Amino acid sequence: MEVVTRTKGVFKEFRTFALRGNALDLAVGVVIGAAFAATVNAMVKSLFTPLIAAIFGKADFSQLTFEVNHSVFYYGQFINALISFVCIAAAVFFFVVKPTSALRHRLGWDPPEEPAKAACPRCVTDIPVAATRCPSCTSDLADGWAPAPSSEPAAA
Repeated sequence: MEVVTRTKGVFKEFRTFALRGNALDLAVGVVIGAAFAATVNAMVKSLFTPLIAAIFGKADFSQLTFEVNHSVFYYGQFINALISFVCIAAAVFFFVVKPTSALRHRLGWDPPEEPAKAACPRCVTDIPVAATRCPSCTSDLADGWAPAPSSEPAAA
C-alpha cells in the first residue's frame, strides 16, 4: 500500500511539473526550434549550397572533400552546417531577441542598471559606490569615500 501511495505522489509531482507554464513553453520552443532548424537546413542545402557550388564548379557542394592518408574530410558538409548555424542565429537574433528587447524597453521592463562601483580603499575589491561597509574586508567607509566610479571591469 505504501508503494502505491508513493507512486501516486510521484505521478502527481510529475503532472504538476509537466503542466507548469514554463515547462510547456520550453517544450513548444524546442519543437518549433527543431522544425525551424530543419527548414533552414533544407534552405541551405537546396538554395545556398548550389550557389556556392557554382563558384567552385562542383555539382554538389556538400560533397567537397580532401583526403589525408586515406581519410576523407567532408568540409562541404561542415560549411553547410556553418551556414545553417549562421542563418538560424541571425533569425533568432533579428526576429526574437531584437523585438523582445524593443518591447521590454517600450514597456519599461528593462533590467535595472548595475550600480556604479569603485575600489575599496583598503582591499581594492570593486563595491557599489553607495556602500557604507566593504563586504570583503568589512572596513567602514566614510561618506564620499569613492573616487570616480570604475568603468572598466576589475582585473582577474
